[in-house]
Amino acid sequence: MSKPTLRGPLGLAAVILTLPGFAAAQAPDSIRSDTLNSFSDSFLMTEIRVLARQRLTATGGVGAIEMRLDSLGSVPVPTLEQALREMPFVRIRENSRGEAQPSLRGATDRQIAVLVDGVPLTLGWDHRTDLSIIPLTAARSVNLLRGLSSVLHGPNVLAGVVEVDVARGNERMESPPPATFSLGMDQTGGVTVGATGARMADSDGGQWLVQAGTAFRDRSGTTLPDADDLSAAERALLSQDGDLRLNSDFRHVDGFVSARYQGYEGAWGSMMLSGFDVARGVPPETNEAEPRLWRYPDQSRFVAAFSGGTGDRETAWGVGDLEASLGVDVGSFRIQQFNSAEYDTVIDEEEGDDRTLTLRLLGDHTISHRADVRAAFTYGDVSHSERLTGQDQNDFRQRLWSLGAEAEWRGDDLPGWGSLGATRVNVGFAVDGADTPGSADKPPLGRLWDWGARLGFSSLTANSMMLFHGGVSRRARFPSLRELYSDALGRFLANPGLTPEILTGAEMGLTWDLPVFDLQVVGFHQVLSDGIVRIAVDTPEGARRQRVNRDRIRSTGIEVVATGALGSVEYAGDVTFQQAWQFDEGNDERTRPEYEPNMAARLSLGVPVASAVTLSAEYRYVGSQFCLNTDGGGLDPLDTTHRMDLQLRRLFRLDGRRTFANLDGLISLANVMDRAIFDQCGLPQPGRTLRFQVRLF
Repeated sequence: MSKPTLRGPLGLAAVILTLPGFAAAQAPDSIRSDTLNSFSDSFLMTEIRVLARQRLTATGGVGAIEMRLDSLGSVPVPTLEQALREMPFVRIRENSRGEAQPSLRGATDRQIAVLVDGVPLTLGWDHRTDLSIIPLTAARSVNLLRGLSSVLHGPNVLAGVVEVDVARGNERMESPPPATFSLGMDQTGGVTVGATGARMADSDGGQWLVQAGTAFRDRSGTTLPDADDLSAAERALLSQDGDLRLNSDFRHVDGFVSARYQGYEGAWGSMMLSGFDVARGVPPETNEAEPRLWRYPDQSRFVAAFSGGTGDRETAWGVGDLEASLGVDVGSFRIQQFNSAEYDTVIDEEEGDDRTLTLRLLGDHTISHRADVRAAFTYGDVSHSERLTGQDQNDFRQRLWSLGAEAEWRGDDLPGWGSLGATRVNVGFAVDGADTPGSADKPPLGRLWDWGARLGFSSLTANSMMLFHGGVSRRARFPSLRELYSDALGRFLANPGLTPEILTGAEMGLTWDLPVFDLQVVGFHQVLSDGIVRIAVDTPEGARRQRVNRDRIRSTGIEVVATGALGSVEYAGDVTFQQAWQFDEGNDERTRPEYEPNMAARLSLGVPVASAVTLSAEYRYVGSQFCLNTDGGGLDPLDTTHRMDLQLRRLFRLDGRRTFANLDGLISLANVMDRAIFDQCGLPQPGRTLRFQVRLF
């Protein structure tokens, strides 16, 4: 199989990036948007930067980072996986099911909530979501709340929240570009195409914003890393005709419609409808004697979010606000298992249908000019139907709920610390519950409940340039239906006796806002009691995995992130130092948990070069880590990894146009050193990959 020619993409890229006459001038940072009470064809354009634009802040004492999607440089219409790979501190790995999963501060995928316009995508059959198939075609921004998030986010939110903002909110609306078109290509022939449209209009009582869009992603496979980094056995299992990774093809179509109303008196409402359809392969693991030989020929999902609120209203006791959200998350999938790496004979098949309904009610009210109280009720109803070859359909159902309340006090200083400035202290308490009224032919899980609590504070220094923040928290996570009952086509043993995980943690940090750079430093300590982990089990049918509760997993570390500029050079860097240990029940023996390196770091630099072109480079380092060897029953080490990415970028203003008035052109080279980077045992990241993309808006 020969590689597609590069002349077309490279030739066009060279023209775009080097012709000075292509545009009269580079676009300004922003174009003025009219006020809320009037309408025009102008729109606010958040500045386009070489480095993904990230705002460092703290919410309720918790370190937070916001990323605007229009500054992302990885691909023109990214998935959530591609966006989070550019976020500090979050590490993404592809698991043996072909799913992209996050890790943060020793916490794993099921302990990190993912919300899209308030709909929790991580409540479902598996209590996690595959980031690689969640499109961000409709998204405006992605917010990362690390660690000890609010008790108001709902059940099963232990160790952080990823919030994707599409239409929901009561802040002043910004008019997006009236139309966008994006195109990306890579050296393998992979193509990404996306288009969106938007319209803002006034009515008698407020303002409307309607948006719609679609995207198509297709690739025949990912590139293989350098042969010198792979053994002959690994290369034989990984390769497809010598050029592409075996069974790594991917085809993805998505579309969305959203509408938002913002009343002049404060009331608001929003609707978001989004769906996608996927067909893809699952690359086999090179370290397994019997790797998964799977394909997903059909996988689809539809997510709808309806939200509304009163806005701030005066009452007899002060000012209050009410908000309600309804989420519908419906999906289906089909997994085929093959008898050999030729993928020509199906020996087993699994089909599943999922439906998750969520309801969230949120209210807040002032209790004085210095204090507020907030409360939230969240309910989730999860249904899953499973059909295996030659077996009857199995139906499962789980219900989860959470009732939480928080109070916040605002003062001029922290009592006893007169040198500090404006201070916020908040305290929260939650009661969470779950049950499984449907468990097919397996024992049902009785009704469970647990409590959560949180204390947070943030305080400015006297000159308001440095923010101290911190908190302590306790939360619980109930095991998912899949953890309790699934055997994953014979690879796992079910364990209906799993109990909830309990995470107790504390963090302390500072965020420093200076004219030349922003800095955030956070120290953390977390203990996960009864943590659910995988172990290897010998059975008459061969080696299997099983999920069990361990006594505790302890993580202690420090995070540092900085963004800024030195002259014309822009930079962003982050580093995490962490010690994570897993303690077995009944003794003091400790082992390293899976996929938790002692150190991970990243540094990005961007500098302008000739003809208004910007060159940027990013270096990533991940220290040694460990993974479970199912065949041997122990842990195998993963070596330290290094990765370098490069890109050239230029933004043009096309004078005399009202639509498609700006063009953003980019060439990138990922994994420049073509290293075999294993962030999971037996599953290397793609090798060196050349990409070209343009975005008109």
